[in-house]
Amino acid sequence: MAKLYFYYASMNAGKSTNLLQADFNYRERGMRTMLFTAAIDTRAAMGAIASRIGLEKQAIAFDAGTDLAAIVTAEHATAPIACVLVDEAQFLSEAQVGQLARLADVDGIPVLAYGLRTDFRGKLFPGSAALLAIADNLVELKSVCECGRKATMNLRVDRAGRAVAEGAQTEIGGDDRYVALCRKHFVERLAAAKG
Repeated sequence: MAKLYFYYASMNAGKSTNLLQADFNYRERGMRTMLFTAAIDTRAAMGAIASRIGLEKQAIAFDAGTDLAAIVTAEHATAPIACVLVDEAQFLSEAQVGQLARLADVDGIPVLAYGLRTDFRGKLFPGSAALLAIADNLVELKSVCECGRKATMNLRVDRAGRAVAEGAQTEIGGDDRYVALCRKHFVERLAAAKG
């Protein structure tokens, strides 16, 4: 039975690396996969899944209006798709998470979604909330805080490295804009920013 998986973590936990390794494993065995990533994230290039350790692969870019199920089922009708892999899954809409669940439940295609659980304020992203609610398997990938404890939060910082407490939920960036921290240090630094 196919399942919907949600692999979640803070920044720098290796989500994209794990996704690309899973894709490689399927393809090495001669199986077809489909990769999706959020169109809003153009840090590497439009439609590119890129890991911090240098791995990169092209994917289908999605936005809120993309019908993921229609794209996958059209491809699946021509030749079987063994797995669907989604990077930046926090940017999925609730409806798109439902589409991914139907791909697993109705079409029998496993779906592996990778993304952040929370934003820079500690609030759930809509896609992450939907995945946490209905995914068959939830897998936390580990990252490390500056103190050595498990990092679970994403602190947005300005150019000087100071915590940012206000702003839009989505602001694309990497190590220059975000720091993965344990909850204790996240709360302390965010409180100091609110001053």
